[in-house]
Amino acid sequence: MSSFLKPAVQPNTMSNDEDPYIFSTDTLPSDRRFLPPLANGLLGWRVYNDIMHMGGVYNGEGGSCHRADVPCPLNVKVEMDEPAQHTYSLDTHTGIFTHSLSSARAKVSQSLYSHRYKPNLMVMEILLVREGTSEEPITVNLLSSFTPQSKDIVFESGPDYKGGSHIQGKVTTAEFPGGSCPTVHLIWTPKPPSLTLLQEQRQARWAFILVAANSLETAEANYDEGLDLIATGDLRPSHEKAWKELWLESTAEVTGSETLCKALIGCLFYLLSAFPSIHDTSSSFGGVSPGGLSNGGDGQDYWGHIFWDQDIWMYPGIALFYPKLARSVLEYRVGTIDGAKDNAQKQGFKGLKFAWESAVSGREVCPEDIYGQQEIHINGDVTLAFQHYLHLTEDVSMFAEGRGSEVIYGVADYWVSRASWNPEDKKYHLLGVMPPDEYYYNVDNSVYTNTVAKFSLQFAVDLADLLQHPAPKEWQEVAQNLKIPFDEEAQYHPEFDGYVKGHPVKQADTVMLGYPLGLPMTPEIRRNDLEAYEPVTDPNGPAMTWGMFAIGWLELGEAEKAQHLLDKCYKNIQGPFQVWSESSDGSGAVNFLTGMGGFLQAVLFGYTGFRVQKECLAFSPLLPGDISELCVRGVNYLGSQMDWLLRKDEVCIVLREKANTKSCDLQVVLHASGSKIPLTPGKAVTFPRESGCVCKLTPAYSCWPL
Repeated sequence: MSSFLKPAVQPNTMSNDEDPYIFSTDTLPSDRRFLPPLANGLLGWRVYNDIMHMGGVYNGEGGSCHRADVPCPLNVKVEMDEPAQHTYSLDTHTGIFTHSLSSARAKVSQSLYSHRYKPNLMVMEILLVREGTSEEPITVNLLSSFTPQSKDIVFESGPDYKGGSHIQGKVTTAEFPGGSCPTVHLIWTPKPPSLTLLQEQRQARWAFILVAANSLETAEANYDEGLDLIATGDLRPSHEKAWKELWLESTAEVTGSETLCKALIGCLFYLLSAFPSIHDTSSSFGGVSPGGLSNGGDGQDYWGHIFWDQDIWMYPGIALFYPKLARSVLEYRVGTIDGAKDNAQKQGFKGLKFAWESAVSGREVCPEDIYGQQEIHINGDVTLAFQHYLHLTEDVSMFAEGRGSEVIYGVADYWVSRASWNPEDKKYHLLGVMPPDEYYYNVDNSVYTNTVAKFSLQFAVDLADLLQHPAPKEWQEVAQNLKIPFDEEAQYHPEFDGYVKGHPVKQADTVMLGYPLGLPMTPEIRRNDLEAYEPVTDPNGPAMTWGMFAIGWLELGEAEKAQHLLDKCYKNIQGPFQVWSESSDGSGAVNFLTGMGGFLQAVLFGYTGFRVQKECLAFSPLLPGDISELCVRGVNYLGSQMDWLLRKDEVCIVLREKANTKSCDLQVVLHASGSKIPLTPGKAVTFPRESGCVCKLTPAYSCWPL
């Protein structure tokens, strides 16, 4: 078996210094915002922080809505009475943060994790091991500033439960008038001020668990399960098994740049931490905010709201590997349909208007009205994620029974009612909008907004045909005649009507027409767009921008220029734990998943050239000079998983043995040579590097019958 075919996660025989999955340091970052977040899709906590957050638990009405601060009893620091050497490490294999102390007499390990399989559970374990021949009792101190209070939740003490302390409370203010105020129950193992290794003991281990839930019944049931896992010795193994399962599903690793390799691992780890378990059946996922679950309290990290960041920046890199997690994003949007209807009605339009910033209900919670009113491209961003999912999976059930069709049709109705007919140029216009480049507002015909609107209307027509649903003729009419601004003389796309070439822009905007939108254009126009906007893009703008420019240059075959832009992203990676900041100077949102998502896409869709299309998964690989190999394992397409190895001059694909009975028979079609190579499970297919696609052996056949 070649190394390429072996599982990505091997038993850990490497030292921490050698293993790119382990981030270690002897000293914690001076800026404690860049301590590692530990999250599992429901609970999120930054190590050593007094507060944590719970998915879907917000406090405040409208623009004041923010993630409710929940006090965290696991904010404990371990100290010894004698001099000790300290090491802090985050093992992304297992999602466990460990503080190790080593003295002449003892070694102490404090391990912290948000349980990957039991999402209501967080854990602290302490292992104390005697060193040398001393037989004296050894004591370590547990220091904590925990108080069972929150500025967002009025907590009251409840009766202890099986030795666990219990508090319960409701947030003080609903998201909208008449809305419900979520309840939070915490049950946790009380923490003594110290732990002692007795004279006759060589080592001892203690486990402390914390359960957070929305009801007493759920809290008690999860606390019981936590106690059972401790009793059977399966508390940590069940957590580690769940992380191992995720890494066996997918990895992205490079040879040639340790910095890039660690950055990729960190991005995928923190993004996966923001998503629920692949076994989760609760349908209670609260979406992914720019700073994840560990951040988003009042006044920080965008209040924990959900933006286009989720659908455009974070989603594609996850959807490529994990269809169940991709579907959870779509289900979050389906859960906000009523709020989107309300938003559209308040604007005076039909259909659905997804909130620029949403929490639980989907009603607009942006603190400043202008963004919610004008940054309407969010509608197209949401539908693009649905389209991406259908083309990757052909899972029609998401649209038929899963209400996805309501999203697509509702957005189409909104575009039709929002567009204005202009008799002069005989085109439909979208007036008074804010493009993704938020330096400008109240402009007409944002090229990004109009293009994403055009494509979402076309997708609505296609979906209606697939589901045999009568489509209003206006959908096609507006799609065909919506103005897409283009400067014939300069042969480039102006950002909006009246944009002056050379004026500054905040972030990637027009360059996203090529990717992810896929607007057809010549290489000359693609180059002109890149050259027009790259020099005038704010160098201190948000982190995800340069990944989009890099993808554009890779499309044009200029790998080194792409790499130069991608290298800028490293300035956003702060400290030893690979935590991103929104801006390169460390300011802005922390644990900036949006930037990580853009960076991940630059590799997963840039180096590979992957494009998710209606009938195929296209590819056009190109590696920069310092990267000799890129290994992408677990690409999930039409129910099959593929492992890809890209080298300078060749590509190798292995179709995994089929576990999914609904998967299709696939083939590789190479464009230049015209070769067609069937993919056989377990058999490596190698060919010289060129562009092509993976598609069905029988194109007319659908894997997912209606």
